[in-house]
Amino acid sequence: MSWHVAPLTLDNLDDLPKRCRRCVYWELSERLGSQASDFGSPELEKEAWVSEVLLEWGSCGRVVYMAGAPAGYVIYAPPSAVPRAAEMPTGPVSADAVLLTTMQVLPEFADEGLGRMLAQAVVRDLTRRGVTAIEVFGEQRPGSEPGCLIPADFLRGVGFKTIRPHPRYPRLRMELRSGITWKEDVEAALEQLLGSITIPMQTSGAAPAPLPRVPTGAGAVVRSAFRAPCTPS
Repeated sequence: MSWHVAPLTLDNLDDLPKRCRRCVYWELSERLGSQASDFGSPELEKEAWVSEVLLEWGSCGRVVYMAGAPAGYVIYAPPSAVPRAAEMPTGPVSADAVLLTTMQVLPEFADEGLGRMLAQAVVRDLTRRGVTAIEVFGEQRPGSEPGCLIPADFLRGVGFKTIRPHPRYPRLRMELRSGITWKEDVEAALEQLLGSITIPMQTSGAAPAPLPRVPTGAGAVVRSAFRAPCTPS
């Protein structure tokens, strides 16, 4: 089945899953996010946020398509553009890092290795742009409630290191090598860190889908899964 990865823009924003299209967990503070939900305007807030980041910083995400159908996406941005980051107990994000907020793959495409493709796209994009690190707030207890955070065990399994522990929301970091030698460095890192990972997104009420074994430095096994819906309770 053919696939391709495209930058996230206003033209393909509606290709995000409907619940994620409406989710403004990261894009607004907790107070403003609640107001947007009360007044029924989260889609407009999401569109305004993407538009502003595109204008001021550039590409802030990738969408992967299988046979022309949207199958998954990832979003990342400077921490200054992510209001919720300032409210996380393990913040702030380091000044030299870009914040990875969300990565999801639709359940019907969970066995196609699309998570690895999205991860490669993010690393390549940010390395070309001179970014030296990626940070992310992990979820230490995935499945305890609906949300759009990435399981911390999964992040550790693909090469992120905990830099500020927390019983619920640890902050993790991956160092990037920037400059002219980005190609060989990134390709070697991806082979080691990402392997053949598939990142599934659970539908509400579904049992967690296991990830395949991923060879890491200590031969660890990653068995976390992303879950849905994106909008936390």
